[in-house]
Amino acid sequence: MKRLAISLFAVFCVIYAEAQQMVSPNGKITVAQKGCGLVIHYQGQQVIEIPTVGFESASTPNQLTYRRTLKEDYQMLAGKRLQCNNEANEYLASLSDDIRLMVRLYNDGVAFRYELTNLKDATLPKEQTTYRIPEGMKRWTMQWNDAYEEYFPLQTTYKVAPLRSQYDNNAEGYACRWGYPALIEPAKGLFALISEANIEQHQSASCLCNDGELYQVTPATNDLKISGNWHTPWRTIIIGSLADIVASTLITDVSEPCQLADTKWIQPGVVSWIYWANNHGSNDYNIISKYVDMAATLKLPYVLIDAEWDMMKDGKTIEDAVSYAKAKGIKPMIWYNSSVGWIDGAPTPKFRLNKPEDREKEFAWCEKIGVVGVKIDFFSGDTELNMDYCIDLLKSAARHHLLVNFHGATVPRGWQRTYPNLLSTEGVLGAEWYNNSPRLTKLAASHNATLPFTRNVIGPMDYTPCAFSDSQNPHITTNAHELALTVLFESGLQHLADSPESFLAQPQEVQQFLGQLPTVWDETRFVCGYPGESVVLARRHGDIWYVAGINGLDSAQTLHFDLSFIAAKQVQIFADNTAKPWDIRTVKKIPSKQDCQPRGGFLYIIK
Repeated sequence: MKRLAISLFAVFCVIYAEAQQMVSPNGKITVAQKGCGLVIHYQGQQVIEIPTVGFESASTPNQLTYRRTLKEDYQMLAGKRLQCNNEANEYLASLSDDIRLMVRLYNDGVAFRYELTNLKDATLPKEQTTYRIPEGMKRWTMQWNDAYEEYFPLQTTYKVAPLRSQYDNNAEGYACRWGYPALIEPAKGLFALISEANIEQHQSASCLCNDGELYQVTPATNDLKISGNWHTPWRTIIIGSLADIVASTLITDVSEPCQLADTKWIQPGVVSWIYWANNHGSNDYNIISKYVDMAATLKLPYVLIDAEWDMMKDGKTIEDAVSYAKAKGIKPMIWYNSSVGWIDGAPTPKFRLNKPEDREKEFAWCEKIGVVGVKIDFFSGDTELNMDYCIDLLKSAARHHLLVNFHGATVPRGWQRTYPNLLSTEGVLGAEWYNNSPRLTKLAASHNATLPFTRNVIGPMDYTPCAFSDSQNPHITTNAHELALTVLFESGLQHLADSPESFLAQPQEVQQFLGQLPTVWDETRFVCGYPGESVVLARRHGDIWYVAGINGLDSAQTLHFDLSFIAAKQVQIFADNTAKPWDIRTVKKIPSKQDCQPRGGFLYIIK
């Protein structure tokens, strides 16, 4: 790797008079070499410039040339679409004898990565990939933290103050570190969502760090010495209309296929969840029993027993609680502290999963007593050590037929395809924040109306939706808004936030819906909306369509839409009502508009 010591900041300077243009299979997306980088267009409109690609040290590259066309159909076990189509044109260029750039153009975006060969006990070079986001361009970006729990506010400038004192800022005092995904609107109605995918062992995840308009891909710490061949994760840009963004499966398209030989035991579903209304209820057998009973009444398949189950009161144990759930026909899942992030003062159980032998012993015990899944919490960022730990957890859990839900963790980057026992990941500022501070109360509606265009595009999102009552801090969204979130937000394990008393006090139609709520979708379609203002999505499960919409504004608005692609014989409507908590009715014709209260919403079930 002596060549890597040769300094060459301009890693991709083109030596040809005519820049070669690469094209997607449908011809809508093109990529051309420009200066030391690339420029991407969609139907002739510039989407984004990547002024620098490669590493801080490399040789002058060859021109990107066509390599092959990829065509693949694959099946997901959960997600926005079960049957996925993977089609792309692939191009290749050498940056040096030992480094090459691979670019794939899909009909809904671009993915590229770097491949390094012949490494000999080498420290990985510093990546220089940089995106230009010009001043004045609309962007919805999240200030980075290791749990990915922040807002995606609309901004038109990089001159943004840090939301919290501990967040990264530059010499001018502006925020300068951003988590994935990042949504931009280069032209009216044209969007691009920047992220990454296919994190494998010996890789760290990355974020974006900016200096003015230039946002550089910045991998987290990876101190490994690498020998042989190695490649980066895929850098991804989903491109098109909001409908293209919402429906895209690009993150799983570029990720490794399923690594599990047997997946029949993986069953997505709705979960009765203790924490939101009873923060420390999982150490109380009587409270656990109430949530088990609620799951049985509503016909939910799962119950999650959260933190502190190892400190059960009144002489009871977790095995007693598990036995009670099983006797009621409910499958139990339990919580663990990852013990790499928040440790001191954090809830237990701790240090049971860190060593491989301890992990195998713990997961074998879970399988033996009838636990079917684990929620693992409090990771510490995107480093190679954390990424390897997560992958090791997924593999070990699969050996013992355990579903996995990562909390306090990084956002999805394709593991949901490679290890489909990962059915959900937090990585979002969700409803549990009603417990932590009043900050979600006023901003929840606009935040909720942004997430379907940002965080939830890239993978399952354990927001823990649907709260009709209040927790530590009140919510001011309507009942119909909250119910709509159960469809609007995709998660293979959909944890219902509220208490048994609240759910069982709702109208019978609401209870019946929750018991029949799908968590996997054959098809997802964007209907209408704009980030932060409103969103209406249609999801199909079998021959039933579920149409969910919310108002992200503090003022009433009427949402207009076209659902003519659905043939209806019966439409059940859950909507806002100014005089009472619910407007529930059944009609034969699909509406073309819906009145929503401030921070309101609606849900249609169309058969």
